[in-house]
Amino acid sequence: MIVLGIILLIIGIIASIPILLTVGVVLVLVGLLLEIMGATGRAVGGRRHYY
Repeated sequence: MIVLGIILLIIGIIASIPILLTVGVVLVLVGLLLEIMGATGRAVGGRRHYY
């Protein structure tokens, strides 16, 4: 999710498409939030691990 957000951010900046920029920022923030919650041992979405 974080990687997809970064890719959309880059495309949004290069192509000057504000919706891609917004979606990219949201994906990066949600991905970071889920990553932090998972790293602290909190179950995310009912699962402790996704692998």
